[in-house]
Amino acid sequence: MSPLAMFFAQLAAALAPLAALAYFARVFPHRPLVFVALVPAVLSIGLLASPQLFWPILALDAVAALVACGDLLTLPRGTKTFLAERQAGRVASLRKDHPISLTITNQSFRDFFLWVRDDVPPELRPEPSEFFIKLARRSRATVSYQVRSVRRGAFVLPSVHLRVRSRLGLWQRLMDYSVETTINVYPDMKQLSEYALLARTNRLSLLGVRRTRKIGQDNEFERLRDYSLDDNYKHIDWRSTARRGKLTVKDFQANQSQRLIFLIDSGRMMTNEAAGLSLLDHALNAMLMLSYVALSHGDSVGLLSFSDEIHGFVPPRGGMDQMNRLLHASFDRFPRLVESRYDEAFLYLAAHARKRSLVVLITNVIDDVNSHQVQRYLTNLTGKHLPLGVWLRDRRVFDAVEVEHPSGPALYRAAAAADILTWRQQVLADLQTKGVLSVDVFPEDLTAPLVNRYLDIKARHLL
Repeated sequence: MSPLAMFFAQLAAALAPLAALAYFARVFPHRPLVFVALVPAVLSIGLLASPQLFWPILALDAVAALVACGDLLTLPRGTKTFLAERQAGRVASLRKDHPISLTITNQSFRDFFLWVRDDVPPELRPEPSEFFIKLARRSRATVSYQVRSVRRGAFVLPSVHLRVRSRLGLWQRLMDYSVETTINVYPDMKQLSEYALLARTNRLSLLGVRRTRKIGQDNEFERLRDYSLDDNYKHIDWRSTARRGKLTVKDFQANQSQRLIFLIDSGRMMTNEAAGLSLLDHALNAMLMLSYVALSHGDSVGLLSFSDEIHGFVPPRGGMDQMNRLLHASFDRFPRLVESRYDEAFLYLAAHARKRSLVVLITNVIDDVNSHQVQRYLTNLTGKHLPLGVWLRDRRVFDAVEVEHPSGPALYRAAAAADILTWRQQVLADLQTKGVLSVDVFPEDLTAPLVNRYLDIKARHLL
């Protein structure tokens, strides 16, 4: 046998058991084993010059093989060696850090070095994505990381992956542990708690919410109760306080419960992105905030989402339990590249919402086709309902107009953008003359203006 043939025979003899280990036991060579195997492999080339090196090289091969086989036996033989657990909250907010912890238990009487990686969908963006730990015998270790989802929806984390190193580090074994966890990523809900906190401390101006002076009175006395730190001192009933010997305040209730129904466009007009989120994401975030405000004011809130078909309808109801229904109806809704059927949406609304309501349509107007439909159906609501159109601006069009001293291609872009904005302003003006209220705003700035407009409608008793 020629030296070159002998080299390839050695290579094939070495690769065959490696392939079997990888296929049947998920055991793979680690970097140190590659370096150990390279030494006799490189020396085998010397056989071309001196065949007398055959026996020393063969002995060296045998020593390397014995060391590799002995180190192979130090790998864990079954999945019962370890136990993997995951601790994670089931509800997360879009683009907000969400903590997850993994607990790995070593149930054997040996120490191990291992890498830990959770099976996280790419949309959750784990940080960090992998951990290297030393796990002593009969002990456990807990590692924690953060995920920040870039998309709403339900995400399943099916398993935890371990990569265990042998004692000398020549081998590694991959082990999977089934630990299924479902994380529901909802639109940004932390803004709701921020609103509640600032409302109790009269600092809503930090969110851009204005204090609106109400015209007339829309509340009446309900009951007396003990004073708390968040109460307005003007509501203290001094006669009851003197009689009871403790501060007592008056509680008021609204004398009318108004209805608010959202129509959320989920068609192609809402696929554009602003500040890293789709227009639909911004619409849902603002919808949830305004729903929380309206429900806290005693109003009823409903939701109708549509594109080329009706995706879901939440009938208007009051009470904070309605927030859960709105969340479950919207967290897995995504924009679709289809033409929205405004006719079906408004016909469905007419059949399921007969009482007078504030109808808030959140959409994007970019061409004559959808603008004519929006004008037609919104103006038909005037009289029976109070329509409010929320128009999301395209920042790129506004930025093109604001370029100072444009020239060349920038000049043509500015002229085209100016023509689009003039047409858009005319559409909004026509809607306003026909009794349709409007909120024209950039998507990332939608929440505060929408809440302010609702409070203004409440204060002026337009419903």
